[in-house]
Amino acid sequence: MTSSDLDAARASLEAALAGRGDYELFACDPALADTAAFCAAYGFAMADSANTIIVVGKGAEPVYAACVVLATHRLDVNHAVKARFGRKSSFASPDETRALTGHEIGGVTVFGLPDGLPVWIDGAVMERERIVLGGGSRSWKVIAPPSILRTLPGAQVVDGLAKPAPPPA
Repeated sequence: MTSSDLDAARASLEAALAGRGDYELFACDPALADTAAFCAAYGFAMADSANTIIVVGKGAEPVYAACVVLATHRLDVNHAVKARFGRKSSFASPDETRALTGHEIGGVTVFGLPDGLPVWIDGAVMERERIVLGGGSRSWKVIAPPSILRTLPGAQVVDGLAKPAPPPA
């Protein structure tokens, strides 16, 4: 990413965050944007990292939603997401995610998503003191209190949207 691309990504992110409350932008090496690598390299706890995951409800007319889930949890696509959509559901592909959000996997942010896209936030996210979210590119992260998510249009806190992941072997 060139310096002007980095500046443009930051400006777009700041515009999406305007008026939403306190936050900090954190620049990162794009090669370290994936959650585990980012947390290890920059000293953040996985339990404070929240990923934005695009899901799709299958059918003749697919429907989409953005889910915000802690990195220590696994989104329950087969039950919780399916129940919310009322139909078979899956994770959106990287191409679908990019087409819908303009963001690459590893940099998807919940800020500045298309109008009308539902935002479902796992209840465990709201229990953290602060969260680290993608910043719309693999070069930026947003550090903020989880209450910032309540400022998003269409945002709903959903208890049980995700389940704690089993500990690594």
